[in-house]
Amino acid sequence: MNFGISECVYPIKMYCPKCGRADQEPETFCRQCGIFLPDLSKPLKKGQTPEDHVRANIVLSSLTVVVCLTLSILLYTMLGFTPQTHPLIYVTGGMLLAISCWHVQTLWRSILLRRHFRNKKTPGVEANPSGEPGNQLSAARFDDLAPPSVTDRTTKQLEEVRLRSS
Repeated sequence: MNFGISECVYPIKMYCPKCGRADQEPETFCRQCGIFLPDLSKPLKKGQTPEDHVRANIVLSSLTVVVCLTLSILLYTMLGFTPQTHPLIYVTGGMLLAISCWHVQTLWRSILLRRHFRNKKTPGVEANPSGEPGNQLSAARFDDLAPPSVTDRTTKQLEEVRLRSS
């Protein structure tokens, strides 16, 4: 008998979460109810970092500003300021301008946030024990201790009074 690695590995069997039928294989459909059975032993897709979200936000805000300003300019130049122009044209153009202004400030905040992330990753900063870059705390100094607080002194006085009275 030759037991190779492929012969020792048993296929993963599972129960259907909907109907409960046994001996189901992952990444297939249930043979009884037809629900898709994902392979839960595989890792989920990689999560996105905040830097990825900021980058996407910059791109989408930039596109929104360009499109809204372009549409607003086209709307006012082609349909606006004529005697038969419906007031809804002006309202729509104004809303497009407001949306573009909103996304300009969103774009500006995203750019500032991207700068913040870049400044955090400065070279030469040692990594802390968790492996992430950052500033480490300096060693503790015991020569500069603060005096005990008022509550500590009051508590000690009350304990002394209680001990003397008993």
